[in-house]
Amino acid sequence: MDVSDAQRDVRTMYLGGFPGQLVSGLIWLASAALATWRSQSFGMWTLVLGGMFIFPLAQLVMKLMGRPASLPKGHPMTGLAMQIAFTIPLSLPLVAAATHAHAGWFYPSLMIIVGAHYLPFIHLYGMRMFGVLAAILLAGALVFAHLEAAPFAAAGWFTGATLVGFAFAGRALAGRTDPA
Repeated sequence: MDVSDAQRDVRTMYLGGFPGQLVSGLIWLASAALATWRSQSFGMWTLVLGGMFIFPLAQLVMKLMGRPASLPKGHPMTGLAMQIAFTIPLSLPLVAAATHAHAGWFYPSLMIIVGAHYLPFIHLYGMRMFGVLAAILLAGALVFAHLEAAPFAAAGWFTGATLVGFAFAGRALAGRTDPA
């Protein structure tokens, strides 16, 4: 199997990243809502703990859509997908340090990590869209980190909305290039 065939498999099976980004975006939005209307701490814990369930919830979404929930055994992209998935939890100590230094950096620091984690998706899915998503998250993180007057959860709201928007964009792009 060549790289373009493997990318097409990933793009087609995961609908251009739709299930994972949708779940992730909804968790970010729930976190931002809780940070806004309950407490900053509750919102932070919601995102950190909820993030652990992105993959199983995305698999559930796939199953509810009547689609297979994982790549076939031995698929050449499985290893890359797993390596990408571990970048975020392994980076959480950096988020903790940034948040300890400045509570307002919680969401922007996670935006940087999530944005950087989307760069290998360009190769995994064969979709340049993920480069645009990464750039938006990285640039947004820098802006929000320097906006002292911004509400604590503003970057969480922005990221959640961006991820949900890109979930639907990825699904449309994947459907256009690989019709079912």
